[in-house]
Amino acid sequence: MNTLLDRWFHKRTLQRWRSVAGSLEVSDPADLRVYRDRARALLTYIDRTIHFADGQLALPRIGSSSFPKPHGTDWSWRPSLWRGPLAARGLASPDRKVRLDEDVVLFHDCDTSEITLRQLRNTRVADLAPFGLKLDVFKFNGSFLSLAITLPPEARQGITRSHLFRLDTIVEKEQPVGVIARLNVQHGPNTEQIVRQLPHDATEASAEFDLAYTKMNDKRIEKIWLDLILEQPAMNQVVLRDLTLCRHHRADL
Repeated sequence: MNTLLDRWFHKRTLQRWRSVAGSLEVSDPADLRVYRDRARALLTYIDRTIHFADGQLALPRIGSSSFPKPHGTDWSWRPSLWRGPLAARGLASPDRKVRLDEDVVLFHDCDTSEITLRQLRNTRVADLAPFGLKLDVFKFNGSFLSLAITLPPEARQGITRSHLFRLDTIVEKEQPVGVIARLNVQHGPNTEQIVRQLPHDATEASAEFDLAYTKMNDKRIEKIWLDLILEQPAMNQVVLRDLTLCRHHRADL
């Protein structure tokens, strides 16, 4: 609340306590007890407000797309799942294909889905992404569990085979698990794929996808998406703290 009346009351309260503080040395013990008790009562709520506000204001700002980028980056993006709250923050026993938001779709091929997902508010000092995604996987009898992340149209504008895409991830794992990143570029009837294996035991990992090694027709690109595939995820907890993509030109040799 920040109305004119609120500001007036706040100003009067400050004036009142300034006057009390200035008269303490000449106050009698009865008045001092009253001032002390009232000040303690106020302090309880003041401390609670400051503690909560400091904690909230220290969190990454919702909607933030801020993250380090290589020199020469001409496009960068953090998918909306890591920028803002989902309509449904949690999901249990998902179907084989579930759209989590406009950018991200979960796929798996389990007969019985013992998987739960929950969006988390990132609170660590090092976090740049406002949100993360936690997956708890129990029994898993399928062959794959993946997130398909569709890049926005801006990622295709002005693209050439001299470009590289860079993926940066922060993935916390209860047990080491393999993560495969596969960039897919659909051009006409064809789809080019570049596959990278992320380290099993690293929390922060990067991968680059060099389009020079594809037969991509940059005049006919219709869609670009990233598959993030978890290998043998059974009996594990995986938290995707952040995921960002950027595009830049290959350095001249």
